[in-house]
Amino acid sequence: MTKNCGVQFYKVFGSGTGEGFTPYPNTRVYALLLVCESSEKASAFMDKSHCFQNYKKYSVESWTVFLKPISSRGKWDTINPFAPTRSDNMPQLANQPLAAITRATIKPSILLKFWKHEPGISQVIGQNTNVLFKIGLGEIPWFQQVTFSIWPNEDAMAKFARSDGPHAKAIQAVREGDWFAEELYARFQILSEKGSWGGKSPNLPKKINERVI
Repeated sequence: MTKNCGVQFYKVFGSGTGEGFTPYPNTRVYALLLVCESSEKASAFMDKSHCFQNYKKYSVESWTVFLKPISSRGKWDTINPFAPTRSDNMPQLANQPLAAITRATIKPSILLKFWKHEPGISQVIGQNTNVLFKIGLGEIPWFQQVTFSIWPNEDAMAKFARSDGPHAKAIQAVREGDWFAEELYARFQILSEKGSWGGKSPNLPKKINERVI
């Protein structure tokens, strides 16, 4: 069914409590990631797929963000599912909101060390007013972690990643200790959105809400 709808890669996630970046699961929120051949086929999957319609049937609400990859490095299940489309038009995106996905498989031997860093990161990102949306997700609880966030622009995203604090210290520890068996970092242009989160759009600029695919 997914192949017929142009789905090239997909994952189903659970989520974390609080800011989402905690080891404690939130049984009320789930996420579905799809990589499709085109935005038209992605829309068709949402409208016609029995799988997706079944999710919506048992959900209080659903929110979908349509994304276009602009950079991606690393691997996810031994492949990179996001084909970057960085082009000469990229400078025009400098002041537009961007989405980021980070994904890692944590080595079992350092599991406790990894989660020891998370409360500080969760607090920092939760207090950052530049973050338009953020959530922590998981394929396999505690071991395979994903973060999804939306930022007002590339500068705000880079400032958080590079500023001195819990996040920077965690990244340093990851590099020095070789904590991850596999990792991937990707950035996306936001094309449009559909549905609601908490009864509204999660603070995304009006110009995005007015776009159509």
